[in-house]
Parts: sequence; structure tokens; C-alpha cells
Amino acid sequence: MEPPRLCCDAMLGGLARWLRFAGLDTTFSANASDAELVAEARREERWLLTRDRRLAAKAGPRVLCIQALTVREQLREVQARLRLVPDPARFFTRCSRCNGVLEPVDRERVATLVPPFVATHASSFSRCADCRRLYWPGTHHGRILAQLRESLDSGEDDGER
Repeated sequence: MEPPRLCCDAMLGGLARWLRFAGLDTTFSANASDAELVAEARREERWLLTRDRRLAAKAGPRVLCIQALTVREQLREVQARLRLVPDPARFFTRCSRCNGVLEPVDRERVATLVPPFVATHASSFSRCADCRRLYWPGTHHGRILAQLRESLDSGEDDGER
């Protein structure tokens, strides 16, 4: 079963980024009006995530009014309320900046686009199909992975906790 598609309002930019790290298709616009957000969520069959009670009241049945204040607790709340089953195979498959799909790219194709140390030591590279941003498992990768596993309780323990 495919995970739900999500749409975060301007108050949930941090949550949107972390949902993308988790591999969830999550749109976000800091400048969209309430009407635009509701229309996008309906048109694209997305769950609208907001902290705005008035927006939640007029958004329809596929809306979650997020109560938690921290991103960690917001992740847990979304997981519980939508009954999400974390899939570590999906982690790091979406661009954290634009939500595009990340595609593997050969080291040789990006060697001149990244710092020399990264070009010789990174184990893999991905590029966003939309904004073309490059990704590799740097020092932050392990911290993000540990945070995802802790927040989403993925049930997997490979010693990286």
C-alpha cells in the first residue's frame, strides 16, 4: 500500500522537510493562500497538514490539525494519526528542498560538482530529478537517520542508533 501524499501549510515547513527525509511525497509552500492549499490538497488527493484550526475547519475531511509543537512530536503525531508504517527503504528518496524524486547518479558524472574529498570518499550519489540538487551520505546522514528512526519508531536496529 502506498503511503499517503501530504501537503504542509506555511507553519509546518520543518515537518515537511523531515517527512521528505522519510521518503513521503510532501508539498510545501510558504506563500500559498489557504484557498490555494485546500485546492492543491483536493486536486492532488493529499492530506492537508496544518496548525491553523480555522484552515482545518474549512479544508474538508482529509486534514490533520497538528497539535504538537516540535518537529519530532509532529512526526510522531502524523505517524499515529495516519497509521503510517515507516519504510526505511524509502528514507532519503525525496529532495528535502523541493520534494522531487532522487535518482542515483554515477560518481564520475558528479566528481567535478562536489568537493574533492566527497568525490573520492562518498559511497553513493543522488540527484533530484526536479531541482538537480546533489545528495550524498555525509556526516549529517547518520544523525538524520537516527532521528527518523527514533521519531518514527521504524523498528529497525542496525546498530546506527
